[in-house]
Amino acid sequence: MESFGVTIPHLIADQQWFRSHDRTQLLAGSPLTSFTVTAPGVAVLDAIENELPLPSNHAALTQRLLAVGAVHPVYDTSVPLTLITVVIPSFVRDEIAQNRLQTLVDSITGPRIIVVDDCSPIAFEIAGAEVIRLAENIGPGGARNAGLQLVSTPYVAFVDDDVVLTIDNISALAAHFFDESVAAVAPRITSVGGTKLIAEYESHHSPLDLGHEPAVVRPLSRVSYVPAAVLVVRTDIMKEFHGFDSSMRLGEDVDLIWRLTESGRTVRYDPTIVCQHAPRSTVRALLRQRCGYGRSAASLDKKHKFTAAPLRANIVMLIPAVALLSGYLFITAALLPFMVMWFAVSLRSTKISLSTRVKLTMTGWFATVRLFASAVVRAWWPPVLLIGQYSLRVGAVFAFSAILPALFGLMRRKPLHTFGYLALRVLDPMAYGCGVWVGVFRERSIRCLLPVVTRSAMRLRSKA
Repeated sequence: MESFGVTIPHLIADQQWFRSHDRTQLLAGSPLTSFTVTAPGVAVLDAIENELPLPSNHAALTQRLLAVGAVHPVYDTSVPLTLITVVIPSFVRDEIAQNRLQTLVDSITGPRIIVVDDCSPIAFEIAGAEVIRLAENIGPGGARNAGLQLVSTPYVAFVDDDVVLTIDNISALAAHFFDESVAAVAPRITSVGGTKLIAEYESHHSPLDLGHEPAVVRPLSRVSYVPAAVLVVRTDIMKEFHGFDSSMRLGEDVDLIWRLTESGRTVRYDPTIVCQHAPRSTVRALLRQRCGYGRSAASLDKKHKFTAAPLRANIVMLIPAVALLSGYLFITAALLPFMVMWFAVSLRSTKISLSTRVKLTMTGWFATVRLFASAVVRAWWPPVLLIGQYSLRVGAVFAFSAILPALFGLMRRKPLHTFGYLALRVLDPMAYGCGVWVGVFRERSIRCLLPVVTRSAMRLRSKA
């Protein structure tokens, strides 16, 4: 297969990549997937590990590896701009926002650009773009859909008006469509840095920044969604799926990604391409944004059962994690050897070394501790804090879950605004939790508050 003048992309192994001593078994991807290969397959895996040219008979295996995120493609080509249309939903409140939008359009000249004015309070013109004005405000999802109806190119790039990027970023993202199974691809979105409190905080903890490791996007994996701040999609698939759900003012991008993955399409996250997003201007705006994200959890769970769960963890790892954060240190110490032995035995069929199994188990447990602490502060804090007034142990769970991550971040990040950082590190997830509970009452469903507890050893993850 050949497209855009390239035949075979360069493949890199995922960060979760473990081989057996005899080299015939591989445990890789997120969630972890086990592969057993023959002698030709061993040669393919060796070539990937050592970044050597792939054998001629690699296609069957590499397609399986790509599908589960065990390997990731790296393209050295780009897509002709005539094949891409850029759609920018915009709500311009003032001249500053208009100038920012004009700067964005100037930075991506080349393809057709459609700016959808979502009934802004001021009229505006943007040089180099077609401006489509809507009669009423319908939200970002509906605005993107309005622009989508005018797209005739094979690919469409949805770009928010407060993003900083270049046309090369969009063209490079579209190169992933060399793989016909890929329906959408997103870059890494980092926050525009600065020395002020919010800019500094967002540079470390932006909800749009999904990290530096590439991934196949799917629920229950390391990267379970990507935002539509920058999202490049096949136009025919977008129209087949009727675009974004315009009834959702929040979470419409996550809903689209999950609909695509549930249909068997591949969505990729490519952090080698980095775009920037403007941080919120005030603490109030930041907390309002986080609360809004939380409100979408219940509506997302209504459409995609249990995919918006606040915690996904293995039961054998979860029990000692709860014991640790409850202050039961001796019980935790007694449970950990049992946990390690359980996974060492459960993973023996993979034939990876015992030391690797132990290391993988402990890494997964530390991730479970972080995930449980995050769920306590992000989703469960109202009842936990209430019960904590009467139970010292429950109060300890909340205190450890809220304070320890903040202190750890303080030591690791060394921010200029020490006390401001600590305050936002605690208030940020709690604001999200407020939104979750608002959504629960609106949707009259508590399912988005329930954890997903698994028993499979293959649900281990190396990162929270």
